[in-house]
Amino acid sequence: MSTFVHGAAVWDVASPRRPSRVAGVTMAGFRVGDLNALRMVPHPAVTLLLEFGAGSPVVDHAGRRQRGSLVAGPGLGSGGAAWARGENVECVQVRLSPVVARAVLGISPADIDGAVVALDDLWGREASQVRERLAGVSSWEDRFALTGALLARRHEAGPPVDPEVAWAWRRIVAGRGLVRVDRLAAELGWSRKRLWSRFHSQIGLPPKRAAKLIRFDHAAHRLVAGGSAARVAAEAGYADQSHLHREVVEFAGVTPANVAGEPFLAVDDIAWPARP
Repeated sequence: MSTFVHGAAVWDVASPRRPSRVAGVTMAGFRVGDLNALRMVPHPAVTLLLEFGAGSPVVDHAGRRQRGSLVAGPGLGSGGAAWARGENVECVQVRLSPVVARAVLGISPADIDGAVVALDDLWGREASQVRERLAGVSSWEDRFALTGALLARRHEAGPPVDPEVAWAWRRIVAGRGLVRVDRLAAELGWSRKRLWSRFHSQIGLPPKRAAKLIRFDHAAHRLVAGGSAARVAAEAGYADQSHLHREVVEFAGVTPANVAGEPFLAVDDIAWPARP
């Protein structure tokens, strides 16, 4: 376990020693004594938060408050609209590629529609059983192994996305968002409308929005790493620095200069060290 210190934020962070049994699933463990008004920056994954500690995380989004274990759709928090807080929080945070999220969750990310949903509402009694089992083991590696086995079992039993949709998503990710949707449709032999419909219903975002989110995520982490706005704009494929500024504000609710100081992004170097 490592300690993450960023300004006033001090968290204990654990990462699994072994990769997940399911491609597209990554996880980290967090122990936070005082989680004080953390801005949730949009991420191109479905977030599954499994809490088991004495306290409980609380997420405020769109005028609603969600407490405890939860699921958040891809891109949650656009415009700076989602905040997390809590005391004595212990949890396993799972990032699910939208390609595998439908099988693991039992519903499409589109059904979440960019919001926050209580895990109890999706999994019923199984959600409380997972909490009890995580609280009943003493090491993070055991918690990661327990969570990994659960996700693998659900993934095997759940409905997969269309292979064409999975291919399109992976192409967009590999291209860091710099892929034309009409070219993807042409390579698949699909119409643009068909790709938009299938992709949106199974991934939870239209393909163009997904590409913008992936490009933003790459740019935001380059800013956190110390890149200048001008250089990041050029490397990430934005038309100019003003274009980068507009999209960072659109997604994060803050300017490029300020997004570099967001703990939600800065902790990734510890929590997800294998990030490209």
